[in-house]
Amino acid sequence: MKFLHLADLHLGKRVNEFSMLEDQKEILRQILSITDEEKPDGMLIAGDIYDKPVPPQEAVQLFDEFLYQLSERKRTGGGALQVFIISGNHDSAERIAFGSRLMDRTGIHLSPVYNGTVQPFCMQDRYGDVRVFLLPFIKPGNVRAAFPEEAEEIVSYTDAVRTAVRHMDVNASDRNVIVTHQFVTGAVRSESEEISVGGLDNVDASVFQAFDYVALGHIHGPQTIGRESVRYSGTPLKYSFSEVKQQKSVSIVELLAKGTVRIRTRELVPVHEMREIRGSYAELTARQNYAGTQVQDYLHITLTDETDIPDAIGKLRTIYPNLMKLDYDNQRTRMHQSLELKDKTEHRSPLELFREFYKRQNNQEMSEEQRNFMKEMIESIWENES
Repeated sequence: MKFLHLADLHLGKRVNEFSMLEDQKEILRQILSITDEEKPDGMLIAGDIYDKPVPPQEAVQLFDEFLYQLSERKRTGGGALQVFIISGNHDSAERIAFGSRLMDRTGIHLSPVYNGTVQPFCMQDRYGDVRVFLLPFIKPGNVRAAFPEEAEEIVSYTDAVRTAVRHMDVNASDRNVIVTHQFVTGAVRSESEEISVGGLDNVDASVFQAFDYVALGHIHGPQTIGRESVRYSGTPLKYSFSEVKQQKSVSIVELLAKGTVRIRTRELVPVHEMREIRGSYAELTARQNYAGTQVQDYLHITLTDETDIPDAIGKLRTIYPNLMKLDYDNQRTRMHQSLELKDKTEHRSPLELFREFYKRQNNQEMSEEQRNFMKEMIESIWENES
């Protein structure tokens, strides 16, 4: 059984105020081309279809056309290509689920709003059954509502996903695939993702032990967690300059006999690459330095001039029209005192982060009364959020 795994399309996204819609149209065209070449039995789309819960109409139209094109594709052995789609944290679960029962007939399967029941889709090949489970992005509160009798045991995101999986009809003798959208502990994040301080949204990979392949969405860099078959496919496009060194791709997953999974990738080529360049204004505007380069790329330029160039971004865009971000690196900026924290925020609790911020702002520690007040406020906020 062969699957094509992708995720985090973020259709309708704007990066540094630049619309990515045309780039997304081209990358979806490439994915359709890869689908035609690979002829998979199924496609796994692991959430964040759109960039916002209420996406712009152009994004909805683009995804509608993509699904129509997929519905016309056939599997190698005959029959319609089966497409499995879940909602992510950027999506509206209700909007993604709309029309799901009608679309099932065409081979397009949309995850319903989570209510505690996850019915698998069963596919067959010469090795037997493959069962595909669709688990959209969930929070502890979603699972507590579905299983009120277990509410006291569902505190963390790991508790929530473990409980959801425990209530699934997973047959250990079959090959089982889950499509889900969560932050699995150990994944390397990018700047374009939503970060939860203190790692409160972490899910331990052990909760997916029963599955032969775990098709993950949420993290933008392609990577595996723990074992090769627990995988983030990553975004099909670069959505921040923290991703400039990543090679975007889709994952090709082949399930053979129980226990044997083969995984490889197919690279994607963007219309506009995302790059970072630096130098003085004179160097970057000298024709001999930019002639023959991809000046249409999405660029982050760092100027090394000691004095600011008037209207530098406007002038540079006459040469580099897709200049997204402009910085200076000089003696003045290097001496600038910032309030940046030393450690990554996801490894520290909200209270620790606020205490350090308070100290830097006020040059003194918080009082015990202030700490207790903040602790109660943070706990109240997270209780409502989850």
